[in-house]
Amino acid sequence: MRFGSLRQWHWVSSAICLIGLLLFAITGITLNHAHQIPAQKSTLSLEARLDPQLLTRLELENIDSGPLPKPLRLEIRRALGVYINSAIDAEWYGDEIYVPLPRPGGDAWMSIDINSGEAIYEKTTRGVVAYLNDLHKGRNTGVAWSWFIDVFAIACLVFSLTGLWLLIRLQKSRPGTWPMVAFGLVAPLIIIILFVH
Repeated sequence: MRFGSLRQWHWVSSAICLIGLLLFAITGITLNHAHQIPAQKSTLSLEARLDPQLLTRLELENIDSGPLPKPLRLEIRRALGVYINSAIDAEWYGDEIYVPLPRPGGDAWMSIDINSGEAIYEKTTRGVVAYLNDLHKGRNTGVAWSWFIDVFAIACLVFSLTGLWLLIRLQKSRPGTWPMVAFGLVAPLIIIILFVH
């Protein structure tokens, strides 16, 4: 690989990684000190009565689990203003439907009484820091964010490996390079061996 193209790979991968590295570095600190950062918890509760004729027509009593039928999702959207993705599996318990709606930085759920049509929705959020921490962990973030993390990790690998290759190529003009690389390897190992139980 030519020296010029190596540098190009390095700076392009660093540009791709820049914002992600900042996000993951900051949330690494907030995760490390999560017990010291107070949660900004808030809860939203909504109640509505869904169209009982619709519930009767859908014949929901004999289902164990799976996504809600589209007409029911549209009725929930109309009555409560809550969008329920077709990929979310609901749980049926006799005459009640429970819909878990986990989300980054909080939680949500919905309960529907099939007989009366009464629907209860509750959403809890724990603030921006909790939201960003869950993005860091990929918790309840969906497929698109999972793909982003994979692509970001590959870009970080390219950035790191091209950086290592640049260190090898430029080592004669920078004699302090390898002691710093060795320190970056040895310091975490010493901490793990001596202090992590």
